[in-house]
Amino acid sequence: MQTASVARKPEPSILVIFGATGDLTHRKLYPALYQLWREKLLPERFAVVSIGRRPKTPEQLREDVVRSIEQFSRTPYSEGANLDAFLQMFSYYRLDFNDLDGYGPLKEYLDQKDEACGTLGNRVYFLAVAPEYFALIARQLHLHGMAAQQGSWQRVVVEKPFGQNLPTAIELNNEVRRTFQEENIYRIDHYLGKEMAQNIMVIRFANTLFEPLWNNRYIDHVQISLTETVGVEGRGPYYEQAGALRDMVQNHMLQLLALIAMEPPVALDTESIRDEKVKVLRSLKVAPTDVVRGQYGRDPAGQLRAYREEERVSPHSLVETFVALKATIDNFRWAGVPFYLRTGKRLMRKYSEIVIQFKKLPGVLYFQDARLDSNILVIRVHPDEGVYLRFNAKQMGTNSLIVPVSMDFCHNCANGLNSPEAYERLLYDVMRGDSTLFTRWDEVEYSWRFVDQIAQWWQGDPNIPIYPSGFWGPPESDLLLARDGRKWLYFVRNEGTT
Repeated sequence: MQTASVARKPEPSILVIFGATGDLTHRKLYPALYQLWREKLLPERFAVVSIGRRPKTPEQLREDVVRSIEQFSRTPYSEGANLDAFLQMFSYYRLDFNDLDGYGPLKEYLDQKDEACGTLGNRVYFLAVAPEYFALIARQLHLHGMAAQQGSWQRVVVEKPFGQNLPTAIELNNEVRRTFQEENIYRIDHYLGKEMAQNIMVIRFANTLFEPLWNNRYIDHVQISLTETVGVEGRGPYYEQAGALRDMVQNHMLQLLALIAMEPPVALDTESIRDEKVKVLRSLKVAPTDVVRGQYGRDPAGQLRAYREEERVSPHSLVETFVALKATIDNFRWAGVPFYLRTGKRLMRKYSEIVIQFKKLPGVLYFQDARLDSNILVIRVHPDEGVYLRFNAKQMGTNSLIVPVSMDFCHNCANGLNSPEAYERLLYDVMRGDSTLFTRWDEVEYSWRFVDQIAQWWQGDPNIPIYPSGFWGPPESDLLLARDGRKWLYFVRNEGTT
């Protein structure tokens, strides 16, 4: 995103991972560090301090890191002397986050590590912990002088969810801001680290084919779908508090919408891009009649259990596992263009994509004798990263039949091409001090304002549609578009279009 910063090598630093024994560290952070090391993108002087509650020997830590790489790295794990150099970067520190007396010794340990590794006091604190620990850890870092050292920098990475609603988000932000300045707070949304999410601005602003058409004169509507086939997968307690609205819409979906709808920034720098995203989020509107929720039940065969049958989920839960809505943007560019959002668990397909459907041509010329399909641009975020474009052409032969044809670019389909994982880019950017792909506080604030009003509409309503697992959600979702004369679209490579 920032052309000038791409070539800048990260400065020496220590990555301090709170919650190093958790799933996020095992699945994402260790493999991402391994890949950055393979590509020689880590600082020349660098160390990783893994912090967890359980006791762990250096040998056990090395085994954990190797196991993580073997299971989840996008490139094959390779043994040998070179890997030893990577593993030597890691050390383990045992700390119970609730033990307030343990943070003083932690400071001494990190200071010693700084001196031994020559990392100049520069640190990245990655809070890979449950949200209830964010404020506690930030407060202790402040009280023990681990976040305001002269002549060095300290940054904190906070995972979602950032609060449970706007009041709790404000409270958490105030607590974190007592320790870190805004420019040193990296609120992570891993969707922004995905290759095609980063490509949205390039597709929009670097192509004469699209940029002049990106407005209400030519675009009929936009669809953003982030769907999953799995259930809550043992995350019942978290999902009982979050639901699909807070888990997916407040962050991932609204961030993608902002990238699609934003005005051209005055420059490709962090704050200019964020400024334009905030304008979109401030302009978002939604009506109570334009929101649908649902909760997955059993599949028709009865092999998959319903959400209310999941472990540590209330048998009377009203938490939504599906959300669909129609939003509008109250500005000159997008007036009259609906943005349809859909996300849910236990649906028919797992995919993430953005569909831009263009308006139909006037009923003249070729429309006189044929029905022309609308032009469609699809930005695939997952699993097949790429761009799909549908347009009309004459069918080959002696007839004059006009048919839809397509151009399909797949970013990660070529042999030997393995797209970077989101956390590789995000960790790399944190170490370089580039916060473009992270959310600023006012982005979080306006996202919560939008989502909170929806949650308020649902409060106290005992009626929630139950949809069978393996389907596309409740029928009310289809009706949301049908009443506008539209339908949900998805484009799956080698499966055709639905």
